Amino acid sequence: MAASQTPPAGVNSGGPDPAELMRSRAFILVLAVASVVGVLASLAAWAFLEAIHQIQVGAYESLPDALGFDSTPDWWSLPVLLFASVLVAYAVARMPGGGGHIPAKGLNASPTDPTELPGVVLAAVAGIGLGIVLGPEAPLIAIGGAVGIWVVRRLAREAPEALTTLIASSGLFSAISFLFGSPLVAAVLLIEAAGLDKRRLTVVLIPGLLAAGIGSLVATGMGSWTGVDMKDLTISPLQLEHFPRPTIVDFVWTVPLAALVALGTLPIFAIGRRVVEFAEARPFAVLPAVAAVISVLAIVFDLITGKGAEQVLFSGETALSPLVSNEAAWSLGALALLLVVKGLAYALALGSFRGGPVFPALFLGAAAGIMASHLPGFDLTPAVAVGMGAAVAAVLRLPLTAVLLAVILTASAGLGTSALIIVGVVISFLIVNALSPPEEADPQEGEPQQDPAPG
Repeated sequence: MAASQTPPAGVNSGGPDPAELMRSRAFILVLAVASVVGVLASLAAWAFLEAIHQIQVGAYESLPDALGFDSTPDWWSLPVLLFASVLVAYAVARMPGGGGHIPAKGLNASPTDPTELPGVVLAAVAGIGLGIVLGPEAPLIAIGGAVGIWVVRRLAREAPEALTTLIASSGLFSAISFLFGSPLVAAVLLIEAAGLDKRRLTVVLIPGLLAAGIGSLVATGMGSWTGVDMKDLTISPLQLEHFPRPTIVDFVWTVPLAALVALGTLPIFAIGRRVVEFAEARPFAVLPAVAAVISVLAIVFDLITGKGAEQVLFSGETALSPLVSNEAAWSLGALALLLVVKGLAYALALGSFRGGPVFPALFLGAAAGIMASHLPGFDLTPAVAVGMGAAVAAVLRLPLTAVLLAVILTASAGLGTSALIIVGVVISFLIVNALSPPEEADPQEGEPQQDPAPG
C-alpha cells in the first residue's frame, strides 16, 4: 500500500520544554505569524482550487462549445489528457522539485520549499485540472507549507529552521482546512500523518489549529464575499437518509465490505508503484502513454454504460455526491465496471502524475458501498459510510483520519454509522498493514531533526 507518511522535519526531537515555550512572548509572535500564514495559505488554496475548477469547465465544456460541438465528443479526453501529460512531464523532468511528491508513495506532509512550488502547481493544475484521476490534497499541502516558509523568510532571513518548520506546518493546516471545510479534519490528518509525540504535539497543534480555523473561516466567507459557488471547490457532507442506529445485520455485512475494499486497494497501489519505475526514467514517453490509456478507459466506459467519461476521469470529488444521490440509476454491472475501470485509471495516475490519493479512494469506496447496499438488510447509508472509511484507511493507513472523514461526510444521516465506520476502518487497516510489502525507508529519514518550537 501507500508508503509511510513523512512528517515535517523536526517535530519529534528534543529541545526546550514546550510548556515554557508557550508561556513566552516569542510564542505569541508565532501565533500572530501563524494567523497571517493561515489567511495567505487559505487564499492560495482558493486560487488553486478555483483554477482547477475553471480549467475543467473550460477544457470539457466551454472549448467544445466554442468549436461548434453540440456536446463534448466521446473522444475529447484523449487530446486533452495528452496535452496535460506533456505539461506534467515537463514539470517532473525540468522543474525544481520534480512536480511534487509521487502519490503512489503516500501522502507526504513535509513542507515544500517555495522554489519548488511552481513545478508543483504546474503539474497539479495541468494534471488534475485536465482530468487525471488524482485529488488536490497533496498539492494543497505543498502550497500551504511553501506559503509558511515564504512568510518566515520574508520576516527574518536568518530564522531558525525549527521556527520555519513550525510556521510551514501552520500553512499546511490552513490549506487542508480550506479544502475540507473543517479544521478538525485538517488537524487530525496532518497530526496523524506526522506522528507527533506527546511532548511536541501542543507546540505544533496550537498555531496549527489557529491557522486551520482561519482557513475554514476563509472557506466559509469566500462564497458570500465573491459569489463563487464553494461546493465546486470544497467537499461537503453527502445527503443520505437518516440512520439512527446499526443492527446486527449491518455489522455482519460491514466486515466483508471493509475487507474487500482493503483487498481492492492492494493491486491498485502495486500497479502504481510499478509504473513509478518507468515514469521516473522516461516521463515524456510514459506520461503520454498513461494519459492515452486513461482516456481510452473513460471512452470505453462511456460507450458501454452511457454514464459519461467524467465518471472515470477526475478525482471524483464533485461526482461523489451525484453518484450517491442517484444510486438507483446505477446497475450492479455498471458499478462493477466503474470500480474496475476507474480503479485502473487511478492506479496508473498514482505512479506517473502528481496529486493526492484521497478523493479517488473516497469515490471508489462509495461506489463499493452502493453495490453492497443491494445485500439483504444492508442500507445505503451505512454501506457508503463503511466503504469510504475503509477506502481512506487502506490508502492512507491513517485510521483516525479515515474515521473522522467518513463520519463528517455522512453527518447528515446522524451518528448512527459511527460504530460501523470504526469497525470497517480497523478491519481495512489491519488487512492492508498485514498484506502490504515492507515499506522502503524514506530518504529523508535519518536526517538530523530540529526542534519545531521557536526560541
